Amino acid sequence: MFIRVLAAFLFAGSLTTLAGDKAPAGVPVQIVVTIAHHHQAPPQAVTKNDLMVSERYEPLQITNLVPLESSRADLELFLLVDHCSNCELGPKLDELHRFIRSQAPATAIGVAYIREGAVHVIENPTKDRERVIQALTAPSGSKDANPFGALTELIKTWPQNSLHHVVLMIANGINPAASDEFQNPFAERAIEAAERAGVIVYAIYHPSADYSKGDFSQIHSGQILLSHVAYETGGEAYFIGPEPLPSLAPFLSDIAEHLQNQYLVEFLIPPGDAAGLRRITVQTKIPKVELMAPDMVWVPAVTPAATPRRREH
Repeated sequence: MFIRVLAAFLFAGSLTTLAGDKAPAGVPVQIVVTIAHHHQAPPQAVTKNDLMVSERYEPLQITNLVPLESSRADLELFLLVDHCSNCELGPKLDELHRFIRSQAPATAIGVAYIREGAVHVIENPTKDRERVIQALTAPSGSKDANPFGALTELIKTWPQNSLHHVVLMIANGINPAASDEFQNPFAERAIEAAERAGVIVYAIYHPSADYSKGDFSQIHSGQILLSHVAYETGGEAYFIGPEPLPSLAPFLSDIAEHLQNQYLVEFLIPPGDAAGLRRITVQTKIPKVELMAPDMVWVPAVTPAATPRRREH
């Protein structure tokens, strides 16, 4: 009797050991998290143990955290400028030029324009700063058109040759054909495309030259939609009122600081029945630290393992 009990105890212990050694179940996914400044304090470095990722209040296991500043060769940045945003943007080009030149040498930068709702890539991401600056010209002016379809098209045609993609969008956010000022399916599709591809969007509101003659409720809704797209993807939006920003420099400096304080976070999430976007929450244990992260992450479908055939005797 004692021998059988001892054997059973040892067998149960071996199962516990095997269960403890078994790799945790889950699909590995990655997001980029930004540590922003808070109350004028400089951003603080974080470790894997400082972050918490959860889905529906269930904690998810973080498996890796890599500071992206140490691997800036992975960063590709697209400047996406709406041609209708032509209200004295020309004098601010020097500020954009300084922003371009301030980026790490390994960062590749591209230039694209939105013309009447369609995207036109002028320069694919390159490390040649002068080519980028030559490609960046002042908007000539065009009719207001949905800018978010162009953003979606840019994201979907962007080759996935880098883990770190960022868009800096300069637009007014207005879609004159929208039936609802604050519910824009094109903006939702842009968010879905960005979150699926892991693209962060920063948005700077800039109006057309005749903005003062326009509908200010449309201007407000455009700003709200720009903010919605930026914040949902882990970025930020910048505007003060309906008028153009007096200077882009402080906001470009803020974006540059964000790009220098980003982390690639890998974690495990339970597999689902089908591929899709899943809502997550990212928090930190460090007080007074502001995190910026996408609200949703794309989880691929998991192919079930083939069941071994039983051998006939």
